[in-house]
Amino acid sequence: MNEFLQVTKTLLEASKYTFGLFFATLIIAIPLGMVICAFAMSKFKPLKYVTNVFIWVIRGTPLMLQIIVVMYAPGLLFNMPVHERFLAALIAFVINYAVYFAEIYRGGIISMPIGQYEACKVLGMSKAQTNRLIILPQVAKKITPAMSNEVITLVKDTSLARVIGIAEIIMESEKIVATKGILWPLFYTGVFYLAMIGVLTLFFKWLEKKMNYYRA
Repeated sequence: MNEFLQVTKTLLEASKYTFGLFFATLIIAIPLGMVICAFAMSKFKPLKYVTNVFIWVIRGTPLMLQIIVVMYAPGLLFNMPVHERFLAALIAFVINYAVYFAEIYRGGIISMPIGQYEACKVLGMSKAQTNRLIILPQVAKKITPAMSNEVITLVKDTSLARVIGIAEIIMESEKIVATKGILWPLFYTGVFYLAMIGVLTLFFKWLEKKMNYYRA
């Protein structure tokens, strides 16, 4: 029992990095994704082209590689090493998830029937009113399932931060396995992930019910 409590305490202490990375990524990546989406849909061709190339690169490379690049590339290329490992991981996560959120936003926007824009124009509504009152509420409802999947994936992806030495719960459990010669702490980390994902699943189900008012 003492061993179980000690392992639990160790993993709870390590979970601050998991929770911190998760929430900080969401807080920054959700609005940043809107900016990237706006750039990707811009009528200014150079900006649109550069943004789409950037999206292609981020979507086409593994998140683990991106974390390593953010951590070590500044030091190797510009002699400006990154000393804060958590900050490096956060930057990589924010960029990666902002791009995926941007694509989700874009998909929701282009799925809206052109007739709704035309109807609002006939009614004398401004572009801002059309987007705020008619389009965005429907887009938000359409993208909720896709966003929930990405958010849940983010919970599990936080374990990749260990590649640069951040002591999140998977890395801590591996240390326990190596030092104590017991395997169960590695499986025990699943309880922490399942708890977080369970809470998020309930939240998104509640959110979808609340947004059932908005129908395309």
